[in-house]
Amino acid sequence: MEALEAIQNGAASKPIFSKDSCVVFTVLGASGDLAKKKIFPSLCNLFEKKILPPTCQIIGYARSSMTTQQLADKSNPFMKAKNKDVLTAFWKQVSYVSGTYDTPDGFIKLNDKIEEIEKSHGGEKRFRLFYLALPPAVFIPVCTQLKHNCWIQSSNSECRVIVEKPFGRDLDSSNTLSQAITALFNEQEIYRIDHYLGKEMVLNLMILRFGNELFRSVWNRERIACVVITFKEPFGTYGRGGYFDTNGIIRDVMQNHLLQILCLTAMERPVSVDASDIRDEKVKVLKFIRPLELDDVVLGQYVGNPNGSTEDSKLGYRDDPGVPNDSKTATYACAQLHIDNDRWAGVPFIMKCGKAMNERKAEIRVQFRDTPSDIFGSKCQRNELVIRVQPNEAVYCKMNVKTPGMSFEAEESELNLTYHERFEDIDLPDAYERLILDFILGTQTNFVRTDELAEAWRIFTPLLHKLDAGAKTPVDYPYGSRGVQAADEFISKSGFKFSGTYKWKGGK
Repeated sequence: MEALEAIQNGAASKPIFSKDSCVVFTVLGASGDLAKKKIFPSLCNLFEKKILPPTCQIIGYARSSMTTQQLADKSNPFMKAKNKDVLTAFWKQVSYVSGTYDTPDGFIKLNDKIEEIEKSHGGEKRFRLFYLALPPAVFIPVCTQLKHNCWIQSSNSECRVIVEKPFGRDLDSSNTLSQAITALFNEQEIYRIDHYLGKEMVLNLMILRFGNELFRSVWNRERIACVVITFKEPFGTYGRGGYFDTNGIIRDVMQNHLLQILCLTAMERPVSVDASDIRDEKVKVLKFIRPLELDDVVLGQYVGNPNGSTEDSKLGYRDDPGVPNDSKTATYACAQLHIDNDRWAGVPFIMKCGKAMNERKAEIRVQFRDTPSDIFGSKCQRNELVIRVQPNEAVYCKMNVKTPGMSFEAEESELNLTYHERFEDIDLPDAYERLILDFILGTQTNFVRTDELAEAWRIFTPLLHKLDAGAKTPVDYPYGSRGVQAADEFISKSGFKFSGTYKWKGGK
């Protein structure tokens, strides 16, 4: 709780760790984009807010030969903190070690550096934290070297490791990776990060659902017609098309980010807020989801828009030099999932995600059923509860009200909670900042467990294998559009009703 209060208040009231604790946070892959754009800026934010343990030292590790100052020069343009004194003080906490990822020499040097820090500190309790900001191809050799050369196990020490997605390409490769990692570390030492689990409004789902009695009796198939989870980005994949083409939008976004949101939306009330209880319920709901088939999805691939306002928007996905001319990789997907349990049987959960679309948006839209007895001449639309994840974090409920004035007509309005209007002085932390703090504190609630990962891949693997074999060709859609038009009909047949008479006016 002290850490959460520190985020809200802007500074820690007292140290999270005792003065006898020595914390060494190592970023492996320190020269890469993820490290310079997300990890070091997040660590610096925590440092500026005085949330990092006062004894925390940071080590960057990568193959590149560079100095700590060169590492700072690469990372500083992405820092939220712009105060030079803060940046100078932060980088004094950082050192750099160069080494390979598959041989012992570099990791022996890394361990020597960690021991040097620990001896200079002289604390009784030692924490060694390792963040793998690395591609999956080197996960196993890096974990093996860490275990053999940098891991310590004693009553006065703790070691943990963060692993970035993707966690495999299908069920078999994910299981192979999980088996290799769990053979080296126990489950309490492994933190599989999905940054969407650190977003404010995704975290809010738990309290919204289980802390408000008004939702308890309506959160079921009797009252809810469908749930739509949407992710849209207004930019394409140009420059990273080669990487994206090996994965596609389903592996990149749907199988992880959106499925995690689905779990929190659909799971049963956990026994407590303990990490194991919450993750148990997520696994339970995943087990009720049937595997996806070809008929359960609509796929699209963006093409250049000749009327686009930017040069990028005039380029299609296959115009990227790294993408094959005959690529069938989807940049847009709309899927319908079914949860075959008592609460959700018959309720479609629709997930939509796409690149090069008309706006940046991520939201959860819970659409309720029609009123059973309509005395207003079909002028009342369905109620909807909308949780906007990004941008302009908000929760609003669409409802029918009387049109102001002399008439007795119904119109749509909303009950609106827009975060930046209601909580004006709150600085919402970045998802990585929050999850890195959880990792430091040893809180696993917002990280993915091994059995949870396996169930997620079970749902998507049959479909992905068919798509990899070319069983379905994505439909073209213009850069900057709403996506594939056929998806609207697909969603309508699933049970979603779009009235077109309402526009949200919040978040201004």
